[in-house]
Amino acid sequence: MPTEERSRLPVAFLVGIVVVGLLVGGAVLLSRYSTPAGSEVEKPLPKGPEEQGYASQIHFLEPKMSRAANFLNQEVTYVFCTVENDGDRKIQQIEITIEFHDPFSQVILRDKQRLFLPTAPPFLPGQQRDVQIPYEHIPPQWNNVYPSIAVSGLAFK
Repeated sequence: MPTEERSRLPVAFLVGIVVVGLLVGGAVLLSRYSTPAGSEVEKPLPKGPEEQGYASQIHFLEPKMSRAANFLNQEVTYVFCTVENDGDRKIQQIEITIEFHDPFSQVILRDKQRLFLPTAPPFLPGQQRDVQIPYEHIPPQWNNVYPSIAVSGLAFK
């Protein structure tokens, strides 16, 4: 009996090494050729002559800001406005650039945001939508004035 157990030990050991090797190889391949779902970088929306011309038809009304503490007791600043499509085209997505300034009118924070979810219905001509954008950290040099907002890209429907 002892010789039979000894002969099984190398076979079981080799099978274990092969299984571990396959698992490690699969993990390496999976990590190399897959990308996390949230890491995909969004391409900027177009801002060609057609989009630049139409950008003047997008208006940001009723600007407001507020501050609140979140559940971790961190201060969050909210930028609110109403976006209006004053043109004659349906818009699928609007990309804006928000700039916060210091007392010397220098930009201290520049951020690009998409205003609508990909599944949102088209933004119709004459329509208005409320927008809320949270910021967990704004540099302390901020002059506490409402930031500038500009259209930096449009996608028409």
